[in-house]
Amino acid sequence: MKYLKLIRYQNLLMLAFMQILFRYGFLKLQNIPLALADWQYGLLVLSTILIAAAGYVINNIFDQETDLINKPSDVVVGKSISETAAYNIYVALNITGVAIGFYLSNVIMRPGFATLFILIAASLYFYSTTLKQIMILGNVVVALVLSFSVIIIGVFDIFPATDVGNRAQMASMFSILLDYAIFAFIINFIREIVKDIEDANGDYNQGMKTLPIAIGTSRTAKVVFALALIPIVLLLIYINNYFVAYNLYIATLYAFVFVLAPLFYFIAKIITAKTNKEFHHLSAVLKWILFFGILSILIINLNIKYNA
Repeated sequence: MKYLKLIRYQNLLMLAFMQILFRYGFLKLQNIPLALADWQYGLLVLSTILIAAAGYVINNIFDQETDLINKPSDVVVGKSISETAAYNIYVALNITGVAIGFYLSNVIMRPGFATLFILIAASLYFYSTTLKQIMILGNVVVALVLSFSVIIIGVFDIFPATDVGNRAQMASMFSILLDYAIFAFIINFIREIVKDIEDANGDYNQGMKTLPIAIGTSRTAKVVFALALIPIVLLLIYINNYFVAYNLYIATLYAFVFVLAPLFYFIAKIITAKTNKEFHHLSAVLKWILFFGILSILIINLNIKYNA
């Protein structure tokens, strides 16, 4: 159990679910060729999880003092696991994840793509050691890494199988993945700022320069309120242009009930939130919004099949 707390297994399960859903709830239902066999795609998911897990481990190593203030019950490194053991786990996870990435890059005959796995691992390391202390930049990096876990599906499964005959269809599939990657980026970016509000006390004692520390909790909550309006507006436009226009009423209802309604709830609560418990609750709400937003890809496909 102590190792599960070290790697934040719930987040990793959600990441794996997201990548599996995009392939078997979306791409596999389309009449398109895919570059990876099922077991090879499983390796892509595994590689992503291992590198993400390594990111959580190195973050826990460098966040020991901050977590003792913000989340004392969640501290693992230095208590249940030695720092040396944590470093060994970090190295093993990264080496394995990157090695799988090298293998898959050669499978699709794009060996240069292996650098993507190295860049992701390096980004997570520099986030934990340096970037998270820089206002906004750290939040952007974490959000980008999550969104890239969607884009990498297209890079390894769609792009290598693209030829002159199917280019338009494959570009359309990649575009849909990109839409979801943008959604994941926005929601996770907002969530990272909410988590900064929740962790403001510990971060301040460690000399970090997060947004809540720079401008205060109240002003940061107002910034989050404004940022949360962006996905609401974009989703309303997207629903009107694609769901309503193509008579996807089940998908439209789903989007309003499971994505937009929680977003409206979030913006109503963020202005009045004061305690760490309230901000923690709102962070969880955003996680569920992300989950149901990603799940919509399956709902849309079922709605199209039903209409047909």
